[in-house]
Amino acid sequence: MGLENIKHVVLVLSGKGGVGKSSVTLQLALSLSQQGHNVGILDIDLTGPSIPRLLGLEEKKVTQAPGGWLPVKVHDAKDADDGNVPRRGSLHALSLAFLLPSRSSGVIWRGPKKTAMIRQFVSDVLWPPNTDYLLIDTPPGTSDEHIAIVEELHKLAADVHPSSPSNGNGLHLEIDNGPKLSGAVVVTTPQAIATADVRKELNFCVKTQVPVLGVIENMAGYMCPCCGEISNVFSKGGGQIMAGEANVPFLGSVPIDTGFGALVEGAKAESGTANGDVTTNGHTSTGHGHELVERYRTCGLYPIFSEFATTINQKVQDTATS
Repeated sequence: MGLENIKHVVLVLSGKGGVGKSSVTLQLALSLSQQGHNVGILDIDLTGPSIPRLLGLEEKKVTQAPGGWLPVKVHDAKDADDGNVPRRGSLHALSLAFLLPSRSSGVIWRGPKKTAMIRQFVSDVLWPPNTDYLLIDTPPGTSDEHIAIVEELHKLAADVHPSSPSNGNGLHLEIDNGPKLSGAVVVTTPQAIATADVRKELNFCVKTQVPVLGVIENMAGYMCPCCGEISNVFSKGGGQIMAGEANVPFLGSVPIDTGFGALVEGAKAESGTANGDVTTNGHTSTGHGHELVERYRTCGLYPIFSEFATTINQKVQDTATS
């Protein structure tokens, strides 16, 4: 029950707030979906959920069905056409914000109530069948939400049953009966004050036996919304140095792109046109009447995250077959 329709679970972590975990989660989800994977996003940042706003779905509510909650549909899957457009996977999302009365409703909970909500998210959500990836957007730090989600995923991935075969020493073997916790993507910004906190997140992964799929250095440089040229007006390279020192993979750097912000907000960019058109990296996408997943293809960050998604998928598949 709960995550039985999920094949692989990936956590998006950072020990630092404001580094862009939610935007990274969304862009990885859109990129994986563009590559034909069915994707779910679970937002467990209970006190500051961002995913509904990034999706432009703040007014949506979760539907209660027999057996659990139905996540909010972002877009359906679409079969490949006769041209050059490949199959597109579906995308669904769940966040506490979909359960609150309004955007301004505050969540003032102690640890036990947070833990109970995380457990409910894991056990009582009916994700669509054949969901390839569940990306879990986490809050900053290494506190109640992180401990609760990792414990629940480890329990689901390998439960111990008294009736399971014994290993000869009186201990019963574990039986695989749940989704694979494939690992974590760790997000940082280049500055030393951020990487110092993110190192603690890498230590958390080691102690909780969560493989690190890679580190993404976000907000490294600035992408011109007109030509796509990247200027390193801010520091760059701190995330790569940290990954090297911690001996974990470095996926790459992501510049600041104002076009992405305008895209997800449905706002009119400075160089855009009427009806919410957005210009980014020299391309104009019509914001009115088009799904976010299709508009994102024109975003300057799409090639970067498409490469991240390909790398992560390959790492997950290699681990699953090893």
